[in-house]
Amino acid sequence: MTPPCFRTTRLRLRPRRLEDTEACLAMDREPAVLRHIDGPWDDAAAHRAFIEARTRGPWPAGLGYWVVEAGGAFLGWVLLIPEDARGPEVEIGWRLRRAAWGQGIATEAAAALLPHAFRRLGLPRIIADINPANHASLAVARKLGLRPGAWQGRYLRHALERAAWQRAEDGKESP
Repeated sequence: MTPPCFRTTRLRLRPRRLEDTEACLAMDREPAVLRHIDGPWDDAAAHRAFIEARTRGPWPAGLGYWVVEAGGAFLGWVLLIPEDARGPEVEIGWRLRRAAWGQGIATEAAAALLPHAFRRLGLPRIIADINPANHASLAVARKLGLRPGAWQGRYLRHALERAAWQRAEDGKESP
């Protein structure tokens, strides 16, 4: 099952393709984009292989990476994938070009995945492991309703239970 496309007020989210590799690499080469994220970023071949492997998957039905676009321009990506590509937990994540920071785009894009995760896929919860020095990602997680929990190495695990998300959604619909 190919992950669906999503639209928000400002954004289009579509499944990431191998053709997006160069845009992903260019984003990752921007200063500060990878400052708080571990990965094979210092080895160009390993970095490319990592992006391509993550793009290909295979991911369980409905999960994967989505490119975030506005007006056809690549802004970054969001994801719903099994934790560390293995599971059993499902991780939500986001990465944006530096020019897209500070505009609410990460929150808007990631929020578009929540109904898909909880209603369509029926996930019981989602997680995000965030470096506590990454104040912008902490703010996104808070706005999405994820709550901090236990440490996972140098990252603080945040989680959002489906029931808590549903209560928040029901509260939005009240007069």
